[in-house]
Amino acid sequence: MVAAAEHARQEIEAVRRADGESRTLAASLPRLVLEARRIAANVIHGLHGRRRAGPGESFWQYRRFVSGEPSQNVDWRRSARDDHLYVREHEWEAAHTVWIWPDRSPSMAFASRQARDSKLERALIVTFALAELLVAGGERVGVPGLLNPTASRNVIDKMAQAILHDDLTRASLPPSFVPSARSEIVVLSDFWSPIAEIRTMLAGLAASGAHGTLIQIVDPAEETFPYSGRVEFVEPEDGSMITAGRAERWADDYVARVALHRDQIRSETNTLDWLFSTHTTDRSAAELLLFLHGGMMANKGAASSVKAGQTA
Repeated sequence: MVAAAEHARQEIEAVRRADGESRTLAASLPRLVLEARRIAANVIHGLHGRRRAGPGESFWQYRRFVSGEPSQNVDWRRSARDDHLYVREHEWEAAHTVWIWPDRSPSMAFASRQARDSKLERALIVTFALAELLVAGGERVGVPGLLNPTASRNVIDKMAQAILHDDLTRASLPPSFVPSARSEIVVLSDFWSPIAEIRTMLAGLAASGAHGTLIQIVDPAEETFPYSGRVEFVEPEDGSMITAGRAERWADDYVARVALHRDQIRSETNTLDWLFSTHTTDRSAAELLLFLHGGMMANKGAASSVKAGQTA
């Protein structure tokens, strides 16, 4: 009876917390959308996007069907050969798809006094702004498990609505899916997940040959551990707590463990030829947006050179 009562209490608290967080997100999204559009407009100014080539008619490859796609996308003749569903991709579709994953798990809500935004707000602002920038340049952008790739000029509104109506558990890492070989993947997260989970995610996403970038968004306090005296720390994911009698004694060990965790992530991304970088929320969102856009353009140029060399 005691265990059942405690479980019920935890469930009620979880529901209240989720309701409060969802209301906060709904209230803040209009501001985040405006901020994203402002930042994207500043970056677009002076940049020259390519002309859109259109969907094209040249067959590129078959890829696995992604949960949430319209069933009419399935190529039933190819799918009949084995136990998986496949989609027939045209060359333009495979070459210009960018998947963006903003981590919306509870740990992303953290914001110290030094931060301009919470980690969640920064992830959403950059996601929206990057999507607008890419669509303006003729790309197709999607959110794994939430929004199919689109080149709509209203991409920010589509993303915001998809997020607001998402009733699934908000995981830190993107769901398992099979991107096309020439897709680009951007994951914006604090990446405090165990390295084993990050390694599994990377292996799954890179298996098809897709290229990606991991951006660890952290609060300034998570970088420097500016705590002293008796401090009670609360785990945002499960509500567990731990108390430090003299928190300043934990600083060196904390910084060392963060450095080790990052080295492990960087080792995994280097092996796959992916990018990994960190971004603190006391810095400019435009700075991160320029970094991501510049990296994608460099990667696209390298891919185009390889293709031209193979064709010659």
